[in-house]
Amino acid sequence: MDNTLDMAEVTRFANKSIQLFHKSKIAKISTLKLKDILRKKNPYLFRAKGIQNANELVNGIVEATISSSEETLFGQFLEDLALFIASSTYGAAKSSANGIDIEFVHEGEHNLISVKSGVNWGNSSQHTKLDDNFRKAKQTLIQSGHVKHVKAVLGIAYGKTKYRYTGVYHKLVGQQFWHFISGSESLYIDIIEPIGYMTKEKNESYYSEKAKAVNLLVKELLADFCLVDGGIDWEKLVRFNSGNMEQ
Repeated sequence: MDNTLDMAEVTRFANKSIQLFHKSKIAKISTLKLKDILRKKNPYLFRAKGIQNANELVNGIVEATISSSEETLFGQFLEDLALFIASSTYGAAKSSANGIDIEFVHEGEHNLISVKSGVNWGNSSQHTKLDDNFRKAKQTLIQSGHVKHVKAVLGIAYGKTKYRYTGVYHKLVGQQFWHFISGSESLYIDIIEPIGYMTKEKNESYYSEKAKAVNLLVKELLADFCLVDGGIDWEKLVRFNSGNMEQ
């Protein structure tokens, strides 16, 4: 099934989905627990930055935590958007194969797509795992007897690098990727406006919830990890973060 992409439908989908991204981001703020995030962040780094007050420390660990969560949430949004677009143009479906996100058949070729946000995704073991996932998925399809031609694609949502075939998969980045799943050379630009839908209103809600969360976390930090004179008790904080489990 090949259809011309309806940008009005893409816009409606992106508008709705980006609101879920913002909602999830705001929800994440309300679940933050001081001791949970202190356990996961590098106290030596914050000390090296010369942080001296509770508010600065809390803002630093909150920003680091939310930034990591934001990457994951937005990556899911981009994957969902890519699936919607590919399903609209080529009848794509969510893949059931491990590590593969999208599948569709076009011009007699069965396409397997793994979607990543940016070109700097993953470490060497994750890249090796992607190779394995593509090999296994291709083998399963060919052994089924119903598929003769399989194309594996690593689709990267943003960035600019030359097309490359690794011997296992085709690497399509930015405009190349969005063109591949839509047939439109301008889609990578066309989707930027819908993604910005209601950004101002959502950001106001986010910053309001963040301020409340930071205030509560600062209060807890002052009570549990500050000295009588108001200074941060770095020794106690490091013991909590990195001391033996018995402590």
